[in-house]
Parts: sequence; structure tokens; C-alpha cells
Amino acid sequence: MLTELGKRIRLAARGLARLSTTQKNTALQHLADALVADQKAILAANVSDVESAKAAGLAPAMIDRLMLNETRLADIAHNVRLVADLPDPVGEIFEESTQPNGLHIRKQRVPLGVLGVIYEARPNVTIDVASIAIKSGNGAILRGGSETLNTNRAMIAALQKALASSDVSADVIQFIDSPDRALVLELLHLRDYVDMIIPRGGAGLHEFCRENSHIPVITGGIGICHLFVDDTADQDAALRIIHNAKTQRPSVCNALDTILVHQEVAKGFLPRVVEHLAPAGVTFRAEPKAAALLQHETVFPAGEKDFDTEWLSLVLGIKVVSGLDEAIDHIAAHSTAHSDGILTRTDAHAQRFIAEVDSAAVYVNASTRFTDGTELGLGAEVAVSTQRLHARGPMALRELTTYKWVIVGNGHVRA
Repeated sequence: MLTELGKRIRLAARGLARLSTTQKNTALQHLADALVADQKAILAANVSDVESAKAAGLAPAMIDRLMLNETRLADIAHNVRLVADLPDPVGEIFEESTQPNGLHIRKQRVPLGVLGVIYEARPNVTIDVASIAIKSGNGAILRGGSETLNTNRAMIAALQKALASSDVSADVIQFIDSPDRALVLELLHLRDYVDMIIPRGGAGLHEFCRENSHIPVITGGIGICHLFVDDTADQDAALRIIHNAKTQRPSVCNALDTILVHQEVAKGFLPRVVEHLAPAGVTFRAEPKAAALLQHETVFPAGEKDFDTEWLSLVLGIKVVSGLDEAIDHIAAHSTAHSDGILTRTDAHAQRFIAEVDSAAVYVNASTRFTDGTELGLGAEVAVSTQRLHARGPMALRELTTYKWVIVGNGHVRA
């Protein structure tokens, strides 16, 4: 089934690479308009998916990721317009040089080719990937989860309508309109037509893709995120930052999971954390030193696996540490290299934290919630990579390109 689809999208992607920035941007503006025009149909489809998800007993965090409303859909359309407004990386020339023999050499950005994106729950991924793929000149095969099938169908219908009125071939974005899991394995083996696999979902999906793919896989998007409260931190600011990082949207990968608090300030600061966050519904998992300082009905002893858990809910781990060394050691042992930060007024501590914490996004005196394509000025993102090769952090337009060497001579031959 997917082989013919792969052939079609490979050909369409070649055509997309020839289009001008204006042609691609026009298609994206049409897409944003179509999402607004088809709002009623998209939201009705989403209501059906949410009701089915609740009936199936899906976790609240999964349902929150799945749910759309007018505001969220408007944000998705807005992000499409942001992508259209961004500079086009395709064709960008860099690292030019001229050899002593007159041979001119440069690198030039080109699309990766065709992306295979496998994702769960979040219907916004359908449009985010489509918009970034089109702008960066890539084709994309999308395989969303069965829990969001109706919503994705409605969004793809809007996308196809938009592309039909533009110069971009409707074949450049293909949607696997089936919940059959066998098709995921087939996609992972489609190496003649797909250049990169990007999974967005839980650890099981990522592991399955790594073990079974015949195509390079970019993994990420699983966040066990930390903030270390140094003994010199502005404690009032720290409370605001922790509150935002934990409660602003707890079901996402850049939400805070653990705070590490310097032992010199723990006695005074930790009760303030509980008082500040408990009214928002937060409960706490505290290791023994922290638990000894806290007497509150929302505080529970930390279990063996709690500091290795991505909560995706209003649960926060707490640990008292002796200082920067222990904080960095804890993050090295338990972080998923997504988003980790330090709250401090000591620049030397901040600089050491930046140097030694090997996460895709490292923060100083800010909420971890900013690890997001839109918040970092990228318009949207395909995924947040926690790998070390090719791309790290939010993957947007530039991260979906590679480059070719262009060598220009004037009858040059090698001696």
C-alpha cells in the first residue's frame, strides 16, 4: 500500500523543491484560511475523538493533548501564518571560498526530501508538520494515532482544499488514513522513498521506531525536566518560574517534573513552594531530606522510580541537594536531555551549569515551558530532538534541511 504512496510523494517533493518562496507562502496562507473556514467541521470531529478517548479510559494528559477548541485551532492557524512569514532556508548559501586555482566552492541548503512522522494524540502536529514541510521544501507522510483519526481527517481535508488552490501539489503531504498498526512497520521500511523518521509520542513508540526502522530516526519529545534552585536564587522569582513551569500546561513534554533545592535555602523555601503550588492542584513527591521539611497533605514520599518519571500531570518531585555538584549529578542521572535549568544570581554557577548540563535546552532564570518552536521564534516545530546528531531542540525550518556542496569552475581539471 505505502510503496505507491511513497513513489507519488517522492516525485511531488522534487517538484516542491523547485517552487519559489512566494509560491510556498501562498499555499500556507491558504492553509491558515482553510483551517478558519472549516473550524466547525474540525471541532465537531475533535469532539467525537475526545468522547471516544474518554470512553476508552485514556489518561487525562492524553485527552488534554487531543482536545481542540476555538482558541487552540486559532493558534494552529496563526502558527501557519508565522511559518509563512519566516525566512526560507532553501537555497541559502554559506561557507563560500575560492581556492588558489580559482575554483569557487560553497555550501547550499536543500530540503531533506521526504519525512515520515508518526505521532500520538496531538492533532496540531498534523498542521505543524505540513506547514514546516512545505516551507522547507520537504514531502511528508503523516501517521497520527487512532485516537485522533477523525480530527486528522478533517484537518487533512482542509489542507487538501488549500493546496488545490495553490501551486503546491496535493501529493506533497500524505496521510495514512488507517489505524492499522502494521502500516507503521511498513512506513519504517520505506527507505527508498523516506529520508527521515520522526516519532512523537511515548517511550514505547520511540523504542519501536529505533528498533525497527530501516531509515534514520530522530527521537525526542520525552521530557523529565528539572530546575535547580541555587542558594543565591531570587526566591520570589523562583516561585513564579516554578509555578509556570509546572502548572501552565502540565501535560506537555517541557513541563517541570523535578525541583532540586540547595540545602542552605531548603528549610525556608520548600514550604513556600508547597503553599504556592498546592492551591493549583499540585501534589508532591519528596525524597527524605525534603519530606522532613514539609508537613502537608499534598506531600508524599518519593518512590523508587519517581525521579525517572515524566509526570505529564500536576505532580512535582522535590529533592534537597548539597549544591551545584549534586544538582548536576542528579540531572545527568535522571534527565532525558530535554529541558533543564538553574535559578541563581551567581553568574559563575550559571555558566558552569550551561557548560556541564548536556540537555537540548538549558535555562537560566526562566521557565522550561519555552522549549517550543513558536516561543523560540521558529513559527512551529516538527519535534523536539534530544539527540546529538543533526539537530537538537525544536526542529523547525532550518533543521529540516541539509546542504550540498556546489563547486563552480571555468574549465578546471585536476592535475
